[in-house]
Amino acid sequence: MGRGLPVAPSCAARVRITMPVRPAIAQIMKNVPHTVTDAAIATIRDRIEAGVYPVGSLLPAQRQLSEELEISRASLREALSTLEALGMLRIRAGKGVYVESAQASAAHAWQFAEQSSPPDTYQMRYALEGFAARMAAHVVTDDDIAWFEDNLAELHVALTESELDEASRLDFDFHMRIIHLAGNAAIESVLRSSADIMKESQRMPFYRRELLLSTWQEHRAIVDALSARDAAAAGDAIETHITNAARRAGIFFPTPGG
Repeated sequence: MGRGLPVAPSCAARVRITMPVRPAIAQIMKNVPHTVTDAAIATIRDRIEAGVYPVGSLLPAQRQLSEELEISRASLREALSTLEALGMLRIRAGKGVYVESAQASAAHAWQFAEQSSPPDTYQMRYALEGFAARMAAHVVTDDDIAWFEDNLAELHVALTESELDEASRLDFDFHMRIIHLAGNAAIESVLRSSADIMKESQRMPFYRRELLLSTWQEHRAIVDALSARDAAAAGDAIETHITNAARRAGIFFPTPGG
């Protein structure tokens, strides 16, 4: 039989990596500080987007993949669940994990690609809002704290009842109140002029419905720091919140500590 064109493997065939791929954990961890689960998410996502794991293909068995990525099976399952929530994978009980899409649903829905990428947007918020929270802690009043407490109560209701439009509005108001308290008109102008982009970055983490209350818990930590007039803690709390929100959306960005 003569030599013909190579035959593509069946979509259901497990993918065997026969080409060099981006190092799993070590390389990522050098650039961006996050957990091994986050690093696994980034690595698997990179491979899907690069076509190493084609759409329709079956991922390697979890035992093989966990050994390759040097993470526990529990951490791998968390990573796979996150990618399923983002629409990139489909987990079929007893059959394995299939590649559903080469793009995360949140990233695919990003409407502002010509103005700013999602990582750049979160990084901008990290830089400006961390500073603003530290400044706000020096001037926040008891009336402001009462407003934040009311906002927290309403946010908890909205998230519990999956009223995501209302939750997004409350989230935006919460962050802009802190920005306003900081007293820097330039920062407030920049963020208000980017309100649509900022709001979208706040909606994206809600794709992971099982983690909806994480936003409320992180806002609670911010308010506690503001109530204590602890500038360092307030800045750290809002930076942690923005970093975690980005990760819930499947997005990673470098920070000064990375």
